[in-house]
Amino acid sequence: MQIPSRFTIAVHTLMCIDHFAGQHKTTSEFIASSVNVNPVIIRQVLQKLKAAGLVTVERGAGGAALARPASNITLLDVLQAIEGVKGPLFNFHENPNPNCPVGAAVRPVLEGRLQKAQSAMEQELASTSLADLLKDVG
Repeated sequence: MQIPSRFTIAVHTLMCIDHFAGQHKTTSEFIASSVNVNPVIIRQVLQKLKAAGLVTVERGAGGAALARPASNITLLDVLQAIEGVKGPLFNFHENPNPNCPVGAAVRPVLEGRLQKAQSAMEQELASTSLADLLKDVG
């Protein structure tokens, strides 16, 4: 499993918006120059962040702003906004052979452990705010 790079692009985007607030208009072109991607990708990311209530965006050259303080935006918020990860992260194959001892047991054996792993990841992401990351940028 790999979480697509849109997640880290979204985090980078939010960090730029906060870091450069009041210094530069944080347009998709400006943010794209920091992320080093096409502005279209930034616009797509901003749309998802806006839909999740994490940013506000002014049309044209107005730029983007955080919709709430950086201390109230967690990495889990960003992941859920970008990837829509709600519910089980791990999916099971549909039809294991119920007549096989492994096939009959695989889901009950794995399900609790995988949920525990997902919970640990979500707790770690929820405990890290955008403000925490910005402190390390300087």
